[in-house]
Amino acid sequence: MAKKPVTSRSGRFFKLAGMTASVAGQYAGQKARRMFRSVDDESAKSESYTRMAGQIADTLGELKGAVMKVGQIASQTQDFLPKEFSDALEKLQKEAPPMPFEVILEQVESELGKPVSELFEYLQETPYASASIGQVHRARLYDGTDVIVKVQYPGVDESCDSDLKQLRLALKLGGLLKMPKETVDQLFGEIRERLKEELDYENEARNLKLFHEFHRDQPWVIIPEVVESHSTRRVLTLELVEGDHVSKVTPDRYSQDTLNLIGHRIFTIMADQLFRFQCIHGDPHAGNFAYRPDGTIVMYDFGCVKKLKPEIVQAYQNALIAALNEDYQALDKYLIDLGARVDNQPAVDEAYYAMWRDILIIPFVDDEPYDFAEADIHKHVASKTSTVFKYLDYFKPPVESIFIDRMIAGHYWMLKRLGVQAAFRSELQKYLSETPGSHARHDVSG
Repeated sequence: MAKKPVTSRSGRFFKLAGMTASVAGQYAGQKARRMFRSVDDESAKSESYTRMAGQIADTLGELKGAVMKVGQIASQTQDFLPKEFSDALEKLQKEAPPMPFEVILEQVESELGKPVSELFEYLQETPYASASIGQVHRARLYDGTDVIVKVQYPGVDESCDSDLKQLRLALKLGGLLKMPKETVDQLFGEIRERLKEELDYENEARNLKLFHEFHRDQPWVIIPEVVESHSTRRVLTLELVEGDHVSKVTPDRYSQDTLNLIGHRIFTIMADQLFRFQCIHGDPHAGNFAYRPDGTIVMYDFGCVKKLKPEIVQAYQNALIAALNEDYQALDKYLIDLGARVDNQPAVDEAYYAMWRDILIIPFVDDEPYDFAEADIHKHVASKTSTVFKYLDYFKPPVESIFIDRMIAGHYWMLKRLGVQAAFRSELQKYLSETPGSHARHDVSG
């Protein structure tokens, strides 16, 4: 039987406060034990981190909402938390346990102002999907239209700010925020802003229309239509548009040519949004995309959309050009423009930049197709993370471009899971030769 959800602000606060106190106590105990040890025992530290991480992940998963979302973002953001935490928080990327159906029904009726039986021919009890701030149920309107109804968990929006404060306190008292206060302020400020937008389903409806318009000349991109009559700030009803989850993309239905076409289209979607639209779909995990054997890509969930500042897009473009050209002095300057590099530190050793460039540039080295199924860029990145400590004071989380990095990393995993074989060098060059913000589109009709 499902646990009764914690929906009151005080209930959430006490649940989080208990977690914070426990984590702080464990950290203090760990510090005390280290004082009496002649050698700093890394395995004991790791074990302690794993224990704290498990507790935080369990609490966040149960509470859902803002804290769970932060956990998801944290697990995708390099250098934000120790590895043990990223690993534990990855659990939150998976399907969250569903909310009891009566809670969902109550929320729908209070938002739409009518009994569910008057609103829908049927509303399916088993969730179609569940996530951090809401749950999706399949339904049918009385005119026969099949739809999905996205319902926000009660209490999540009112408790967003106190949830974030409490989580930040837990991470701080657990000795886990190894960044200057100013950077932590910026990071949590950015997360809070995205969350506030994501908690407003009317904002998501506007985003859906915006992206519809942007991709209007690309019939191979499908974005669901909003059913205005059945949508409010906390309930969003969309036409049901189905496709295959990446796990269902199998060789018997998708040829290698189709997979490669999908790969090129994913690249085009990403580059168009980044360089031309300057507004990106900021939550690129597998559940938010579906595919069809004709090469169509379906995109879901436009709650997390990041509008990019033109100067950030320009700095990103400049940094990519400098990296491709191995001009590391210019790269150093553009990373400062991007907010990724602390500007009052001396220039970073060019060999350090060259090392990272050589790892990350592999899919763009030449015009030979790169086999993403065999891609191990993530392993090379992991093997070099210890080198980061030498330059810890030189870099900071690039708050303005964090969602660009998130988008690229998310799509790297998508291309890998799909087994795409494609060369993107010449396509990338086309985008890099344009002025950011220009709206000429590349045709990837196949």
